[in-house]
Amino acid sequence: MGMFSFIKEAGEKLFGRGEAKAAQEAAAAKPTPENIEALSKAAGDAIASYINSMNLNVQALEIGFDAASATVTVSGVAPDQATKEKVLLCCGNVATVAAVNDLMTVSSPEPESQWHVVVSGDNLSKISKQFYGTPNKYPQIFEANKPMLTHPDKIYPGQVLRIPPDA
Repeated sequence: MGMFSFIKEAGEKLFGRGEAKAAQEAAAAKPTPENIEALSKAAGDAIASYINSMNLNVQALEIGFDAASATVTVSGVAPDQATKEKVLLCCGNVATVAAVNDLMTVSSPEPESQWHVVVSGDNLSKISKQFYGTPNKYPQIFEANKPMLTHPDKIYPGQVLRIPPDA
């Protein structure tokens, strides 16, 4: 549990369509408390939909977004540590999100993963060498970040990846 920082300008662009886009435009045009509240709700709903689309099953999942601080608050009970960490990454690797307040619990606690912020020039082999001492364990990092990653070569600067303990 705790607060995790993310790069606000990097990540999935979930708020540029549908209700989230309309709420964002209304809040930008006329920043009333009602428009900010609508933006926060639409953004929270968009993040929850994104998590559900990744098939990350969390009991009693609740997502809140505070537009003023660009902070997501997430709670619920994950079946395992990996699912919890993937949910946190789904929340944080979204454009305009600066921080994630983690209130989640885990049914079956396991050792926590480390985090790595991708920089220009990174690839999974280079990251594998940094954390495991060999570039050949990049598939372990790729698998640990599925389904958010669809291909080992599709990472971007600012993205946060989970680096699981060496198996």
